[in-house]
Amino acid sequence: MDDAKTIKGTVKTAFVKSYGCQMNVYDAIRMEELLAAEGYGLADAPEHADLVILNTCHIREKAAEKVYSELGKLKRLKAERQLEGRDFKIAVAGCVAQAEGEEIIRRQKAVDLVFGPQTYHRLPELLKEQARTGRAVIETEFPAEDKFDALAEKSLRTKQGVAAFLTIQEGCDKFCSFCVVPYTRGSEFSRPVAQVLSEARKLAEQGVVELTLLGQNVNAYRGGGADGESNLAALVAELSRIDGIKRIRYMTSHPRDMTDALIEAHATNDKLMPYLHLPIQAGSDRVLKAMNRGHTAEHYIRLIERIRQARPDMAMSGDFIVGFPGESEKDFEETLALVRLVNYAAAFSFKYSARPGTPAAEHAQVPEEVKAERLQRLQALLTEQLQAFNHSMVGKTLPILVEKNGRHEGQMIGRSPYLQSVHCELPESALGQIVRVQIVGTMPNSLSGQYVGESA
Repeated sequence: MDDAKTIKGTVKTAFVKSYGCQMNVYDAIRMEELLAAEGYGLADAPEHADLVILNTCHIREKAAEKVYSELGKLKRLKAERQLEGRDFKIAVAGCVAQAEGEEIIRRQKAVDLVFGPQTYHRLPELLKEQARTGRAVIETEFPAEDKFDALAEKSLRTKQGVAAFLTIQEGCDKFCSFCVVPYTRGSEFSRPVAQVLSEARKLAEQGVVELTLLGQNVNAYRGGGADGESNLAALVAELSRIDGIKRIRYMTSHPRDMTDALIEAHATNDKLMPYLHLPIQAGSDRVLKAMNRGHTAEHYIRLIERIRQARPDMAMSGDFIVGFPGESEKDFEETLALVRLVNYAAAFSFKYSARPGTPAAEHAQVPEEVKAERLQRLQALLTEQLQAFNHSMVGKTLPILVEKNGRHEGQMIGRSPYLQSVHCELPESALGQIVRVQIVGTMPNSLSGQYVGESA
């Protein structure tokens, strides 16, 4: 959005705060664009905004409770504004809104709007309805209309960096026993190929070089195309042909949807990055069955082997839950054994968090102290693997996509093919370019390198 609109007193301003996954980040960007079309500027903090939207995540209990804590602060800010005779709106969007619509209003009456992830395209209308009635508006139905068609008509993506998210699939039909996504995002839905390609072309015209395709189960993509139903491998091939798009990633995938065609795409398509986020959640078949994952540890391991045969330089990332109901010490040791076997470049790990309405929440829970101790052990192993992977880059020359300025003069920051942040001295003219950088050192969360030359 135009920075000039953030000047105090010129127009209404909005602040959107996102929690959780990359899809929430994408949704937040689209909300900002909808508001820009309505004349809103972008505020840099709630204190400078006329409208604050909390774009929420419901995967873990702490994420939901953070929202209510934030709402308490916003309530006080709203009271201050009212004493000044100024308007101030509070909205809750995303998955907590979808799951707890009426409960949000009951617990925090200062909230003006509640809307789910499938209805945020109606944000301008909802704001008008709330202003007209003066009452809180709740919109958590799953509409029949295509959200993305509506977004294409109402907003235009006008401000991008050199890397962008692009949602191609939403929802989930897997019904893992611990997960609320099927209830908050709905059943699996894939955007039509033409719609995805149209948005990707617009992003490329705005200078985007790298696309990350998003979906709750992104490799379950089955979008309609000119020749019938398409799949993720075919879509990636189409996207690769767009001028300006030089890198493609996708997340998050499910092992059951990792097809032969997609594995082959990693072997043959140079624009598809050698980094794959493929969650398993646990290494114990007993726990995987209780989670309703629909596959075994052996299936996952054989799948990783096939992927690495197709792309030997593939780096793996994963998700893990410790302390799932009924998890024994033996089950947990099997998870550690799988981690050692796969050898991850990165991973996300969490203590199990019971979500109301999910089957796993009804079972006997592992004591909190046991979950905490197991998480500590798992994270120590994952950190060791991450550091080893980063150290293995030292001495190598990697193609780095230069994304932004660093904190120091003359410093730029880019991304390796493996999603590592790389610091290097480069001229600003390198922004948006892929350059060859020799890695000379590692830091806790990044790499440092020296410029070698332009990428072929």
